[in-house]
Amino acid sequence: MTRFASMIAYAGTVTAATLAATLMSTSALAESPTIDTTPFVSTLSRAEVRAEVLRARNQVSAAGTEWAMQLNDQKPLMAGLSRAQVTAEYIAARDQVQALNSEDGGSSYFAQARVRPAGTMTAGGTAR
Repeated sequence: MTRFASMIAYAGTVTAATLAATLMSTSALAESPTIDTTPFVSTLSRAEVRAEVLRARNQVSAAGTEWAMQLNDQKPLMAGLSRAQVTAEYIAARDQVQALNSEDGGSSYFAQARVRPAGTMTAGGTAR
């Protein structure tokens, strides 16, 4: 009886898989559920559309500026420090940089820090 039940279960599984494969093999539309078949007829001529775009040139160029800003075409930053000053700051903070780039992410460096906040630290700020 167990072998018979196993054969029925196997046959049911094969039938379900075959049915699912059949249903999934139908064509699918990559459009919205409502397919609008109404033909588009423009009410403006090409010259009228061009004139409208030229009147709203600031809006069109704003979109172009947004696109250009997303490129990496940025102007170099002008800092108030010289290269030598920045190098000296980095060398002075070398221990901190090494600690922050270490395996523990700097947690042991911050645990050993001498500066502790006054009072109890809460999520909203420091309580007195």
